[in-house]
Amino acid sequence: MEFFIVYSLLAAALGLFMAWGIGANDVANAMGTSIGSKVLSLRQAIIVAAIFEFLGAVLAGGQVTETIRSGIIDTPVAAVAPELLLRGMLAALAAAGTWLLIATSRGWPVSTTHAIVGAIIGFAVVGMGAGAVHWPVVGAIAASWVVSPILGGLIAFLLFTSVRGLILNKPDPLHRARLIVPFYMFLGGFVVALMTLLKGLKNIGLDLTAAQALLLALAAGLVVSMIGIFFIRRIPDPPDHDHEQQHRQVEKVFAVLMVLTACAIAFAHGSNDVANAVGPLAAIISIIENGKVTPNSNVPLWILLLGGIGIVIGLATYGRHVIATIGKRITHLTPSRGFAAELAAASTVVLASGGGLPVSTTQILVGAVLGVGFARGIAAINLNVVRSIFLSWAITLPAGAALATVYFYLFRLLPGV
Repeated sequence: MEFFIVYSLLAAALGLFMAWGIGANDVANAMGTSIGSKVLSLRQAIIVAAIFEFLGAVLAGGQVTETIRSGIIDTPVAAVAPELLLRGMLAALAAAGTWLLIATSRGWPVSTTHAIVGAIIGFAVVGMGAGAVHWPVVGAIAASWVVSPILGGLIAFLLFTSVRGLILNKPDPLHRARLIVPFYMFLGGFVVALMTLLKGLKNIGLDLTAAQALLLALAAGLVVSMIGIFFIRRIPDPPDHDHEQQHRQVEKVFAVLMVLTACAIAFAHGSNDVANAVGPLAAIISIIENGKVTPNSNVPLWILLLGGIGIVIGLATYGRHVIATIGKRITHLTPSRGFAAELAAASTVVLASGGGLPVSTTQILVGAVLGVGFARGIAAINLNVVRSIFLSWAITLPAGAALATVYFYLFRLLPGV
């Protein structure tokens, strides 16, 4: 019983530490576009994240958690030595959390997914041998790291191109915005609601059919667009001949829309990246309680709650260090540009989360911001900043693996369970 309490408390503390790092680094990136385009203040972004990151983690976090918890390491190999898996998952949480603390203190926007996957691979290779790693799953995850930012960038490019062609380049941009922006709002509400209903609500015991989920998602999209119409109509009309003032008012319309997309990206991020903290934690608790690896067991609600709380605290206490990189330094963002980047990123992340792929929100959001920049021409992008971001990504996975190796040997000194 004493060992049970000690290991459970240690696992919960390290899971909270990892979730804190995710909030400080990844969530700061996710909120950076809203802050950089001056739609939300830091305090408002924290409130949005507190609500929607938490909801995403609790309602839709279980699908990816399963991949992190039991998909990367071959269960039959790990089942032979569950105590090694326990110490290894502790090492993975400690290693990834440490790397996030180091990176965040220097303002590096790194991938928490890279960190935790690298850490799990690192301890598995040194602790159980290369055969313990489920390499096909790792290959699929690695492929998603390439595909997802490209997909996010492509969607953002197409979205902003449509915004520019349908609204910004028209002689009556404010009138066009009032007509067209509600359709963008519907799209954002529909995508997030559909994936939540199909994949997320199973964690709270609500299992809907595809037809039921589709109807509810359509209703959610309509409600969101109607709310948007209400706020858009409150924006006053400038003189018809004042084209510059019309564009300023159009950006106010997109500022309303960006509040929606900020909520969507926060929910999408919570649904995907909470797994990086609670996946290993769920594996540890399962081993402590059952004495063996149980890959198909449900993730306890308290673990998802712990992950959601840690993410919010991380953003509130330390997120300021990396917000500026995505929000200001890659390319100049306005509400219309930030909307395209955020909606593209949210759609990509939520779709990947529904498929169980632990993609990197940072990579997708950077890809989306780049897509918006490319729509304006290569000169609109700060290539030096982009190069430094890519370099930080390259360092993260081996750093996670190396730190996990060190922690694994330290945790091997702990008494047996």
